Amino acid sequence: MSKKDFYEILGVSKGASPEEIKKAYRKKAIEFHPDKNPGDKQAEENFKTAAEAYEVLSDADKKAKYDQYGHAAFDGAGSYGGGHHMNMDDIFSQFGDIFGSAFGGGGFSGFGGNSGGQRRVKGSNLRIKVKLTLEEIANGVEKKVKVKRKIQAPGVKYKTCSTCNGQGQVLRVTNTILGRMQSATTCNVCGGSGQTIESKPSNADAYGMLLEDETVSIKIPAGVVDGMQLKVSSKGNGAPGNGVPGDLIVAIEELEHEFLKREGENLHYDLYVSFGEAALGVSKDIEAINGKVRIKLEEGIQSGKILRLKGKGIPSLNNYGNGDLLVHINVWTPKILSKEQRQFFEKALTDDNFIPHPEKGDKSFFEKVKDMFS
Repeated sequence: MSKKDFYEILGVSKGASPEEIKKAYRKKAIEFHPDKNPGDKQAEENFKTAAEAYEVLSDADKKAKYDQYGHAAFDGAGSYGGGHHMNMDDIFSQFGDIFGSAFGGGGFSGFGGNSGGQRRVKGSNLRIKVKLTLEEIANGVEKKVKVKRKIQAPGVKYKTCSTCNGQGQVLRVTNTILGRMQSATTCNVCGGSGQTIESKPSNADAYGMLLEDETVSIKIPAGVVDGMQLKVSSKGNGAPGNGVPGDLIVAIEELEHEFLKREGENLHYDLYVSFGEAALGVSKDIEAINGKVRIKLEEGIQSGKILRLKGKGIPSLNNYGNGDLLVHINVWTPKILSKEQRQFFEKALTDDNFIPHPEKGDKSFFEKVKDMFS
């Protein structure tokens, strides 16, 4: 079943401003909020879907990738970081500021605020760059990387913060000309976690955290592009107390191939042949993404001709098949001639068979370039 368009989910156009996107999300979130729809599984699903859409469309980089590639831009290792891949705690911790006091003092039932539960703080994200060869991009690959991430130190003990009573927020009431205004700010004692340290090991930091090396396995799908970001959930820094870990953001860097040039899902290869090979025709082995491929050149092949090998390119992220391998024929002109060679070509200057006679079906260079991009 295909995923619904994010713009359609929030009810905004593709050209909507960040403020319009935020306003639309707030409206949807309030409509489907669990407090207003207790026990309604469909409302909860709609709430998660709206959070997923907003998490992408509110981020300029993610929005640009989504506009270009759709949902496929985030498939594979990790996802958007949105609703379907987070629990309700994650959504509230990431987007709680959007609702303000819509549900009573900025809190949410079971997740902090006025309900008596503790707010769950999310750890910070970690970012790494992974370099991939063209072969790895074409076939997909699993990479194991070592990251330094914060975890709770063994033996650390937390207690409820006495300043905010475990809410993670401090409510303040201010008298204004419009009446009494209530606002909530993050507790400056516990940092919003609702807990403070009771005891900790000597090697832990002030929040009871330690740095640890961890090897993380990242499954990278075939067809990713340079600059794309993937997400590995919960492999970022941990959070104190009952907090949830952040995510590991993986930026893709494509390494240049020695012979092949990439253009989207298509690959380009420059094949150089001699005058004799072009005139007589010859079989040639050329570099393809998964090894050599033998092609046969017809007699009298012209420089600039492009041979298209179907399905020998990069797989589509959308599972639409593979791109093609385009072989560009270049007839090599020798720069230095022997006396006998020079005499041969001097005679050929007046030989009608060596005088160019392009046929009507022979396309110009610009027509060939146009065909490549059409």
